[in-house]
Amino acid sequence: MPISEVISGLIKNNSAAKKELFDQYYSMFSAIALRYSKNQAQSTEVFNTAFNLCLHQLQRQKNVPTFDLDAFMKKEFIQQTVDYIKSIRSEYYVASTVYATNKENKNYDLFEYNELIDFNEVSSEILIKALQQLVPSQRLIFNLHVIENYSLQESAQILEASEHTAKSNLEKARYNFQKNIEKCLKQSQYEQSL
Repeated sequence: MPISEVISGLIKNNSAAKKELFDQYYSMFSAIALRYSKNQAQSTEVFNTAFNLCLHQLQRQKNVPTFDLDAFMKKEFIQQTVDYIKSIRSEYYVASTVYATNKENKNYDLFEYNELIDFNEVSSEILIKALQQLVPSQRLIFNLHVIENYSLQESAQILEASEHTAKSNLEKARYNFQKNIEKCLKQSQYEQSL
């Protein structure tokens, strides 16, 4: 179905147009929602909310002939996902105000030799689990900058934060992501030994 037909179908609230978009983007968007969320239940909420808001934004498009549907949908879905996670104030803002203690004991060198992690052998389940364990502010910046390849400045704009805050959260996210992978691998090895 051409883009103009999809958009006109959405304007008319046509369920076939909605189903076509859902089928086309479900796997990609559910993977994105899972990465940005802290668990599967939140991922489902994020997906449903963000996808519906994407459909509403798509209905408002005027320049259909020069319209890149894939780029629009992905960008809009990511923006709506970030907004949804930030709207969970009790989770987002409390976690964002937690400060590290004993800074002198922390080593933020990510390239330090690590005998526990063979990064070529880490499964995607462990990576997702480690990513979900990050606090929301770190999870958002890590997804935007590292996975989605937004620049630090673009990521800060999406998050409505300063570049300094985004950079600080990114450094913490990288460090904590590595520690979470270690923890998940230890837990996995323990469960396999039982």
